[in-house]
Amino acid sequence: MREAGWDFEVLVSGAEEAEHHGEGPDFLAMENARRKWAAIAPSRPEDIVIAADTVVWLEGKFFAKPRDFDHAFEMVSALVGRTHSVVTGVVLGSHSQGASEFAETTLVTFRDFSASDIKDYLREINPLDKAGAYAAQGEGGRIISEIAGLRSNVIGLPIERVGDHLGSLGLRPQGRQV
Repeated sequence: MREAGWDFEVLVSGAEEAEHHGEGPDFLAMENARRKWAAIAPSRPEDIVIAADTVVWLEGKFFAKPRDFDHAFEMVSALVGRTHSVVTGVVLGSHSQGASEFAETTLVTFRDFSASDIKDYLREINPLDKAGAYAAQGEGGRIISEIAGLRSNVIGLPIERVGDHLGSLGLRPQGRQV
């Protein structure tokens, strides 16, 4: 958001996240975003609150944040050479005026690489705080062969769509005139 010119404050919601749901990735990402928004918005009733949650999904299975390095290795190994979905649910608005919400889906295809390449990669990033145990930004993106959709969504926030929603509320990034 800062790179796009938005002034913002990060607050940790402390909301309990749902981890699995039979309704699919859009439902889970939206449910968690709603929980985060509901935990913050009432305490900041006039502020625009943006809450988001990103899930990685492959063939009916969620890839949450890994519990340890071995789990991260299992996750990335399962994604190697395959295409999976990255879905981010976003809830945006003020408690006093109401919120809008949307889910953004991006398809990500991983390159084929060896077990030793996976271990080297995981040592270079912090996989424990990332859904699916990988990153699309910086050197983390070297494991990705193709992204179909918004790259920003894979990083964790579909900033183009968020900017459109903020614009519909009459807001503009700092230093940008319309």
